[in-house]
Amino acid sequence: MSTATTDSLSHLYPLDSLRPETREQLATEAAFSDYSRSEVLFRSGDMDDDTLYLLAGTIRADYPDGKVRELSAGALQGRYPIGDSQPRRFTATVTSAQARVARLDRRYLEKVIAWDQLARNATAGDSGADANRWVFRLLQSRAFHKLPTGNIERMFQGFEEISVRAGEAIVREGDAADYFYVIKEGTASVLKHLDDAESIVAYLVRGDCFGEDALLSNTTRNATVRMMQDGRLMRLARRTFEDVLKPPVVEWLNPAQASLLARTGAVVIDVRLPAEFEQRAIREAINLPLYRLREDAVDRFDRNRKLIVYCNTGERSSAAAFILTRLGFDAYALQGGLQGMLRQQEKQQDA
Repeated sequence: MSTATTDSLSHLYPLDSLRPETREQLATEAAFSDYSRSEVLFRSGDMDDDTLYLLAGTIRADYPDGKVRELSAGALQGRYPIGDSQPRRFTATVTSAQARVARLDRRYLEKVIAWDQLARNATAGDSGADANRWVFRLLQSRAFHKLPTGNIERMFQGFEEISVRAGEAIVREGDAADYFYVIKEGTASVLKHLDDAESIVAYLVRGDCFGEDALLSNTTRNATVRMMQDGRLMRLARRTFEDVLKPPVVEWLNPAQASLLARTGAVVIDVRLPAEFEQRAIREAINLPLYRLREDAVDRFDRNRKLIVYCNTGERSSAAAFILTRLGFDAYALQGGLQGMLRQQEKQQDA
């Protein structure tokens, strides 16, 4: 990955507020694509999983009501995601000779942003770009594909780090399941008994996880995992693992419920970064970024008032509601994020 590729993300919101090593990792995960004039990036009404940034060129946004807006990579608006609401509210068509677009998985991006903020005030992250490669790979793994972001902090708090030696069997085929493992450093082989002989069926490297199958299915281990070199593992005890994979202890509100609660005195908190809040936010919402929540919430909010937290998609607000609940607040997370609440407010104004 070139430095130019990493630097191309450094001015974008909210990526510019991430730690350099986090942004560097996102650059390796982003898909950079070039488009020609008249090519369509997406159409009004589309539902997809991507967050798009315009790095070079211009596009035209055509809304169903006939409104037209021009977006340029060189303008301030070009530093924000391209029409990131779902479903898409307009059709985006390239108007310059060429355009360059960065594409990131939306939910993975939200998880990475949440982890980046949480790790600043916890022991979840190590220093250095290379030290946390296992974290990013873990957040992408199929085992945690549907992990609610509200459980990220709980997961990292529950991890126990252990040192292992080359040749050591971490789990054995047929044994009872007790832990879930992630390789932080080192490599391992996966062995199974086939035709009465133990054979290697796979290899594991940093960031790979193992042991979840037996825990999820409540059966014995279906393979042996043996270290090929000295290394370090992160492990979660069975009970913690089961808690992590269950929905967090968070109560969700739809936009109508949230609007009613806000009118009766609930505090609405935007847990996105300040740059996102300044671009667009719910009226009278208070901006308190996720990474500052634990330090500031206790002194700032009355525990007798209900709190409604929101972000763009519900990922970060899930984590925020979990934290606030642990601090003793009566907190709720907004389903559908910012766009859901704004649409509700528009309906009320039109009524």
